Amino acid sequence: MSAAHRFAVPRRRMSPARRDHLRGVLDALYERYTHAPRIGMDPIAFPRRFEVLADREIVALLAAPLAYGRVAQISRNMEALLHRLGPEPSRFVMESPPAALRRALSTFRHRWTDGEAVVGLLLGVRRLREAEGSLEAALSRRLAVREEALLPALADWVQALRINGRPSRLLADPAGGSACKRLHLFLRWMVREDAVDPGGWRSISPRLLMVPVDVHMHRVGRGLRFTRSRQAGLRAVLEITAGFRAVNETDPVRYDFALTRFGIVGSTDVAKLLSGAGGDAQRLLDVALAN
Repeated sequence: MSAAHRFAVPRRRMSPARRDHLRGVLDALYERYTHAPRIGMDPIAFPRRFEVLADREIVALLAAPLAYGRVAQISRNMEALLHRLGPEPSRFVMESPPAALRRALSTFRHRWTDGEAVVGLLLGVRRLREAEGSLEAALSRRLAVREEALLPALADWVQALRINGRPSRLLADPAGGSACKRLHLFLRWMVREDAVDPGGWRSISPRLLMVPVDVHMHRVGRGLRFTRSRQAGLRAVLEITAGFRAVNETDPVRYDFALTRFGIVGSTDVAKLLSGAGGDAQRLLDVALAN
């Protein structure tokens, strides 16, 4: 099996009636929950602060992989990291000698991620930008070569961020078969543009994106009958993305924030609701409207 075939999102058959029903329910949830005031302490708040695209993509590339652990801890440590990088993170990264970057981040730590891991990623960003112009251009070029196969292109892109042949400790390798949830989260933030996702990467189509699958979204995908996979790995990502593409081919990741936020704001077990309703998302909307 070729790499492109292994990483390809399968085409999912869905009756027009179910597609229209799901789209109506999910669009209603999207309209209800996809608003800036709903963001709260979600890590997306950090890249949203930056109008300059070069700053936004660096902050997003840090905030997404550091989005693990308790929300308050993530927020506190991201604030500390941005304080060290200053008001213009891109300029600081591109113009500071490596020794200066290491001094600035020497005492930074977020759980098991230390300052040296962050420096390694930032030096990879610097090298890739110098070689190919921008992070967006580097990924777009690889997508063109890979005939818009996102995962092989993303795997090449992650490899290009290596320093001295060593992989970044902050970025999962898409070629390894993991869900790569934080990489897909980063792409959602940078490619999509709405009241929540700041966007900015206009050369990459939202239709190519894959759903950021963690334990919660995996259970949602199972509840919607999009996947039978028992693990939140590559297979689940491909199958859940296929399900959402069948609902909305041009923007399959459109509902990610709303589904996540609904569960947080409503303190509702979304997956349990879906499972109890036999995969019918109408129950989600009924509960959402009642809150």
